[in-house]
Amino acid sequence: MSESAPAVPETAPKSPFRGDLTQGPILRTLLLFSVPTLASNVLQSLNGTINSVWVGRLIGEEALAATANANIIMFLMSAAAFGVGMAGTVKIGQRFGMRNLDGARRTFGTAVGFSFVVMTVIAVIGFAFTGPLLDLLGTPGAARGLAFDYLRMLFVSMPIVMASIILQMGLRGSGDARTPLIFMGVTVVLDIILNPILITGWGPFPELGITGSALAMVIASVTSFILMVIYVYARDLPLRLRGKEVAYLKPDREELGYILAKGVPMGAQMLIMSASGIIVVGLVNREGMMMTAAYGAAMQLFTYIQMPAMAIGGAISAMAAQYIGAGKWDALSRLTRNGVWVQFAMTGIVTVLLLAFDRPALVLFLGPDSPAVPLARHIQFLAGWNFIIFGVTMVLTATMRAGGAVWVPLVILSVALYPVRLGFYYLTYDWLGSDAIWWSFPVSALAALLMAWWAYAKTDWRERAKAETAREAAEQVQADGQPAGRFKPEI
Repeated sequence: MSESAPAVPETAPKSPFRGDLTQGPILRTLLLFSVPTLASNVLQSLNGTINSVWVGRLIGEEALAATANANIIMFLMSAAAFGVGMAGTVKIGQRFGMRNLDGARRTFGTAVGFSFVVMTVIAVIGFAFTGPLLDLLGTPGAARGLAFDYLRMLFVSMPIVMASIILQMGLRGSGDARTPLIFMGVTVVLDIILNPILITGWGPFPELGITGSALAMVIASVTSFILMVIYVYARDLPLRLRGKEVAYLKPDREELGYILAKGVPMGAQMLIMSASGIIVVGLVNREGMMMTAAYGAAMQLFTYIQMPAMAIGGAISAMAAQYIGAGKWDALSRLTRNGVWVQFAMTGIVTVLLLAFDRPALVLFLGPDSPAVPLARHIQFLAGWNFIIFGVTMVLTATMRAGGAVWVPLVILSVALYPVRLGFYYLTYDWLGSDAIWWSFPVSALAALLMAWWAYAKTDWRERAKAETAREAAEQVQADGQPAGRFKPEI
């Protein structure tokens, strides 16, 4: 999966491009890179699942409903940093493919520095307006106080937590999926240990209830981030910043211009998804507390169903960016086809398993006698399989985003989640009742797939990406006086 790098100055790190994803058989490289990414996603979801299990079993259904409401707000608030991270990952991957290590570090520094400032501002505003945010969401009265305490604690940790996410995304852009996996494991282990201790109080620790659950997650995430930074420097990984490179943390105007131009639409996709999720939670809240608790439990299973598609999509995005940076256009279509079939198989297997064994999984969150269990099973049966369809869309749009095409995926997502999903709900609610919510998931997923296939096959995103990478390679030639690594412009 790696090859010998061309001659580099003696001051360069040893084997700086050992994360080259453009070498070897495509399917093998995709699997070797995506499996650690999938494992990281499994651990991340396990982290949230553990929180939900402890909260639901130790505190109650009201607390579980509170975390469902709080988490959707956190997802909304973090969209800006996700956009910055995704844009940075694409540029880091392209420059890694070009063998432009300094450029990759400049992009990484700008992404981390800018996102930390933005998330600090968002955290302060969110902390101050936690109550109005929950009121806007229509959080049920019994869950509101719990959600308030839980959400405020999460706002405190946002800057560090999002910096950690940016670091992990940057590492994957440089072809390293192993390091994020290691430290996601550290986070989960710490969370498993701290959650029951801080919720119920044990030994010298006070009983903090739902605040203890949030605090456990904060302590685990921050500790893992600090250890990951130490590891990056100890192993001298490609994106570490030393000496004068530390100044790259001050956002560079040109780098920030690219990150904002590409990151804003990418972040907007997260906002669109978050806002749609908030609307769905609001619609579910109208159906009563039990339905809200059932949906909160079903969402925990949904995270596992969509993980293969997210892992493959992330792997495709990083690999495609390196292919584009290296000018290997012939292999790009083969990469996408492999991604579609791999995610289709993996998501299908997970979906079938969770549909077959959903009751034991749901009982973990709700308890064996909860009336919300059959409601959650019904939700799972109607809506769970839509992620098989939506996963194909994720692979297609991930490839386009790697080439800098960010507006078309945004339009596709917006149309699928609003005119299609919400339109279906309002048109069929009198007929289907609450089932209109669950059927709207596969209907919108199918619409998104059709639009994504058309955009991938028929629009000119490839030609635009070729022109952009050729321009940057030419600029590097002018700046350095030599070609950009192995890149061969193709226009």
